[in-house]
Amino acid sequence: MTTYDERASLGGPPAQGGPPARAEPRAGEELNAWGDLRTTAERIHRSVESVIEGKPEVVRLALTVLLAEGHLLIEDVPGVGKTMLAKALARSIDCSVRRIQFTPDLLPSDITGVSIFDQQRRDFEFKPGAIFSQIVIGDEINRASPKTQSALLESMEERQVTMDGQTYELPSPFMVVATQNPVEMEGTYPLPEAQRDRFMARVSIGYPSPAAELQMLDVHGSASPLDDLQPVAHAHEIVKLVDAVRTVHVAEAVRRYAVDLVVATRSHPELRLGASPRATLHLLRAAKASAALLGREYALPDDVQSLAVAVLAHRLLPTAQAQLNRRTAEQIVLEILQRVPVPDRSAQPWRTHGQRPPGVRGL
Repeated sequence: MTTYDERASLGGPPAQGGPPARAEPRAGEELNAWGDLRTTAERIHRSVESVIEGKPEVVRLALTVLLAEGHLLIEDVPGVGKTMLAKALARSIDCSVRRIQFTPDLLPSDITGVSIFDQQRRDFEFKPGAIFSQIVIGDEINRASPKTQSALLESMEERQVTMDGQTYELPSPFMVVATQNPVEMEGTYPLPEAQRDRFMARVSIGYPSPAAELQMLDVHGSASPLDDLQPVAHAHEIVKLVDAVRTVHVAEAVRRYAVDLVVATRSHPELRLGASPRATLHLLRAAKASAALLGREYALPDDVQSLAVAVLAHRLLPTAQAQLNRRTAEQIVLEILQRVPVPDRSAQPWRTHGQRPPGVRGL
């Protein structure tokens, strides 16, 4: 197994494609998991929101996916700020960032890398591709062919790349933020089911309100706010916050509730493809991250409910009859949420201990 830091010996690119030098915390600056989760998340949230006007819920979902070790799919019509959101999130964290513009002629090797014969060494050496970065922005991912899209499958699930029988680990943290236009747009390919299933959540930004659009004209009119955006968190902070999110307690009733929601999609008469077991795992991880952002060390059914549409809908395939009836996957998930019984909030021990943990205000 070859680590990301060993790329120099493999002919990998220098600092542009590699992670920045990690500044170790000085004495007295050790991260307090829950206090720093709040302050760091608030800093990132404010930073991204300074670019994306009037969409706090979209920014919060992006943060939730980041802390849950997932990947985010941003789908909407052109011009609403999909790429701007991805860039703002990437620039708010001091880590390596690479952007891939997906086009019909993009090759899989442009993403993963390629082995080139070295005349001096008389041997092949691996040249890492754009995927070897901590945050990868895939712009208009559905404009590339399914063959090229499949180059992301191993990287997104196993956080590694296998080339010529050699496996190379990807850096940590690692997140793919992809944008796509609706499939009705010209020049797009539908994402394969296996590709969609690897995205933890899908979000649509939507059009801004008139007030937010007017403010956007004032802020974006003379220059792009991305030009002045500075990192507000370091990669090693994100790694520690991810570790803290993993410790969030999830009661058995909450786990069972998440499973019941996913199982209900597999037997729904209007769905020909339900959610996978990976969807259950992603829903649980996202619920833990959401609870942490709200200042809790334990997850509630509310956390699962609030994320069910974003985590499940893009994985579902409605039947032809449902499509004729103009029924969307989002509507079906909302119906399932109404139908599946919610655990009794008063009778369940949500916490690991009897006392409420020290609360911190959420975003």
